[in-house]
Amino acid sequence: PTKLPSLQTSTPMRIVVKVGSNVVARADGRLWIARMAALADEVAALCDAGHQVLIVSSGAVAAGRGRVSLPKTVDRVARRQVLSAVGQAILIDTYRTLFDADGMDVGQVLVTKHDLSSTEHAANLRQCIEAFFAYGIVPVVNENDTVSVEGLMFTDNDELAGLLAQLIHAQLLVILSSVDGLCDGDPGDPASTLVREVRPGQDLSALIRRTKTSQGRGGMDTKLRVAQSASAAGIPTVIANGARQGVLAALVAGEDVPCTRFLP
Repeated sequence: PTKLPSLQTSTPMRIVVKVGSNVVARADGRLWIARMAALADEVAALCDAGHQVLIVSSGAVAAGRGRVSLPKTVDRVARRQVLSAVGQAILIDTYRTLFDADGMDVGQVLVTKHDLSSTEHAANLRQCIEAFFAYGIVPVVNENDTVSVEGLMFTDNDELAGLLAQLIHAQLLVILSSVDGLCDGDPGDPASTLVREVRPGQDLSALIRRTKTSQGRGGMDTKLRVAQSASAAGIPTVIANGARQGVLAALVAGEDVPCTRFLP
């Protein structure tokens, strides 16, 4: 990937990047290869500049849906498990191919909520991720839908990313979505404006009601809750548009890019 001079002088950071299903998968379930390739190039450039990056990627169920057609009689839980398992293989293989072109390796990490609520499991997971970073491997994390108990699943991968950011003491959490961030009204309304900054303790309840959307299993309300929780734990958090070219590099370099920043 092209080296970005602005990254070379940045203080090395540990960064968690959550990639939404609307960013990596099209409506028909086909993966958005161009976007994933651009993301891989940016992450590789960040790693080359000394940063450590963990990716939490959605898109497995969508990719599975684009690959196999299941009868409507299949149980809802079983359907999700099968689609996730089939799609996860496609998703991680795509990441492997794209990062390989940048001379980097990726490692698949599938977790359940129990893995983060159990002290022993969480410590083991953190140790594993530290080993990934030590050897220059990019962890690509997703929820293990095939074994997750429905009532004990993460709300969505935003929640997973927020918990992982706190687990590994990240210096930055970036939530890449299909929108630029939080708006003060309906994102589809031209009169709505982007909320550029959220301060600790700021009440967003009215905005959450107006901007709630359906992305993956969660929506903007989950993103805001996770972002506020992470920032309260001392981790600067950003919601930005994953379709915007160069968004990660711009955010890390401190450039003015359309997004919503949550201050710790």
